[in-house]
Amino acid sequence: MMWALMGAVLVGLIGITVDFTRAQMLRAQMQNAVDGAALAAARDVMTDAEREEAVLAYFNAEMGELAANAVLTINDDPDSNAVTIGARMPMPLSIARIVRDEDWVLHVSSDAERSGVNVEVALVLDVTGSMSGQRIIDLRTAATDLVDTVIREQQTPYYSKVALVPYSMGVNVGEYADEARGDIVAPADVDGAAWAAGAARNITGITRANPAVVTSSNHGFQNGDTVYIRNVSGMTQVNNRVFTVANRTTNTFQLQGVNSSGYNSYSSGGIVTKCLNTTCSVEVLLDDNDFAVNDRVYFTGVGGMTQLNNTLFQISHISGDTIRLAGAHGNFSAYTSGGDAHCVVAQCSYFAFQNASAGNWRVFPASDCVSERVWDEEYTDASPGTAYVGLNYRSSANACPSAEIVPLTTNGDFLTGRISALQAAGSTAGHIGLAWGWYALSPNWGSLFSGSEQGASYSAPETLKIVVLMTDGAFNTGYCNGVISADSNNGAGSASERINCNATNGQPFTQARALCTAMKNQGIIIYTVGFGLSGDANAEDFMEDCATSEGHAYLTGNGDELIAAFNAIAASITQLRITR
Repeated sequence: MMWALMGAVLVGLIGITVDFTRAQMLRAQMQNAVDGAALAAARDVMTDAEREEAVLAYFNAEMGELAANAVLTINDDPDSNAVTIGARMPMPLSIARIVRDEDWVLHVSSDAERSGVNVEVALVLDVTGSMSGQRIIDLRTAATDLVDTVIREQQTPYYSKVALVPYSMGVNVGEYADEARGDIVAPADVDGAAWAAGAARNITGITRANPAVVTSSNHGFQNGDTVYIRNVSGMTQVNNRVFTVANRTTNTFQLQGVNSSGYNSYSSGGIVTKCLNTTCSVEVLLDDNDFAVNDRVYFTGVGGMTQLNNTLFQISHISGDTIRLAGAHGNFSAYTSGGDAHCVVAQCSYFAFQNASAGNWRVFPASDCVSERVWDEEYTDASPGTAYVGLNYRSSANACPSAEIVPLTTNGDFLTGRISALQAAGSTAGHIGLAWGWYALSPNWGSLFSGSEQGASYSAPETLKIVVLMTDGAFNTGYCNGVISADSNNGAGSASERINCNATNGQPFTQARALCTAMKNQGIIIYTVGFGLSGDANAEDFMEDCATSEGHAYLTGNGDELIAAFNAIAASITQLRITR
């Protein structure tokens, strides 16, 4: 009987030992599965659904059929930046059931600290005219894919932001223009304009004599008056000219110093009008005159006297708020209302310059695009409060792109909406796009952008700043005084559209190289994508030189390769985000 009793105890002890060994093995398997699941959950910022899917996928793969009996718990604590995975699973006893007739419940857990960094990406995209057709369609697809990959729905504990910088002949900065390049000087309001001092009089005859004598019944002119004659038939040599009245009578007067003996014979008609001044020039009354003699002025929106509109004049005389326009004399329509008088120097709403082809005067309007910054801060990210960027006075042949910049944002839908609307037009000022990619990331530009749009400090922990620069050709558009320079080779418009001075900062690729170096010195990672460069050695060399490394430069020949390059860059950014 003693042996029988001891045998039962021994069997129970053996059973417990066997089941304990089984439990240890199963618990080790569970622990390995939970450890791996925790690492999978912590490897990137995910939504709750994505995290649960990753945990289950790893745990089920490790546990096989046994996973069906397990209960998993997932605890994501953003404050501690950790993920805890717990698992409990019953293990039926075998021989040990003699001692205890219930399952053992095994418990394991694992903590994993989430790795990762914040990412700020500036997407600098070429939307020039050569990108038209299928190319711009492919670019929209590629850029959309990158945004969808880089911007994650879950923005804690690490955020992912993207800025959009489309460029062609410049960068359209939209609402940020005034603060970036300085306020535009407002035009003066036109309160009145005239050239004639009285009513027009009919001419009934002009003699062929020295001096010529004009007949005009009850004309009312006095000796020394300046008059303007037009619409004469026969003696057309007197039309559209200014004369001085001499030896006047009630119905006649001489044209002082005019010998009409060799003119055609007068036949009929004609109108003579007394002028306001000795040059018969138009005088314009402004609400507030800040002009000086010899300044140039450009009018828009004048009612009635429309001959003033969209024409450049020089000021010959000023009296208070009244300016006199040199060369603007006679036969202007009567002023009715409105109008603006614009200055035409830097910071004005229009800019007058002599072109590169023949030195002719041209007038271009200011746009919301900007050009490169010049002088001491041309290759820095100093704030616009320290040094404005360049103005952009654009021609109709090379208009400012319609697509505006988008500062850093986590709103992927907004970005992809803007990307889907990109249109191709204009020449290539890639160095300006590159500079604005830097500004979009720079903490020094916080005065321009607000709140979450601002780039983090360069010393911010766990933060990467990345520029992705894409172009399909050579940078060919530089600026002098806000106008495309004489030495630009952009094919958009002729030399008549360019100013008669070379680019202030030198060739665009030279400028771009200096910017790339300065950005990399600040720790910014640069990816470059050349699209269909067709063996342009200068452009290809630049793309490789500008990139952070050879592996960060992509040269693509068609749309599929462009999309693949952007996808590779997006994957690289995601990997950097996890492992840095």
